[in-house]
Amino acid sequence: MIDALLNSTRERMKKAIEVTRVDLSSIRSGRATPALVENIVVAVYGATQHLKVMELATISTVDSKTLVISPYDPSILAEIERGIAAANVGLNPVVDGEILRITIPPLSEERRQDYIKLARVKLEAGKVMVRGVRHDAMKELDGAMASKDVGEDEKKAGEKKVQELTDEMIAELEAMEAKKEAELMQV
Repeated sequence: MIDALLNSTRERMKKAIEVTRVDLSSIRSGRATPALVENIVVAVYGATQHLKVMELATISTVDSKTLVISPYDPSILAEIERGIAAANVGLNPVVDGEILRITIPPLSEERRQDYIKLARVKLEAGKVMVRGVRHDAMKELDGAMASKDVGEDEKKAGEKKVQELTDEMIAELEAMEAKKEAELMQV
């Protein structure tokens, strides 16, 4: 019973961390990375479909400051360009033949600080998700004890293991925070 609970709790916490990791990757760090544009939704084919850029094109980095987007269908190049410009992410795509080039402008110190604050907010949301999973696990342990599925000693041991797991996941989020801050401060 306790092992199954711990396994499901670990999986749910890992999912919360992965959601946070994906969320963090969308924060611009002054370096070109496909994550900056891959989830931008673009209206294509006469606005009859709304697809993500990663579903419409290959996104690659030429160097640390340039992204290249090669649409699978060259006829939607202009629509992708408009979609990225309309997404208001501070990127200006330029049509270069059958590809789009996006040069990532350097970040000002003020903008870096804003992005660090945003990263901290996203990481705190991740911590809240992990704590929510812990809360659910503790409630499940209380319910198991109330229905006499586990004894008090097993419940205490389970609570201790859930707390250790929570501490481990929070530490992983804090490591992600330190890494992202260092990346944002890098000129």
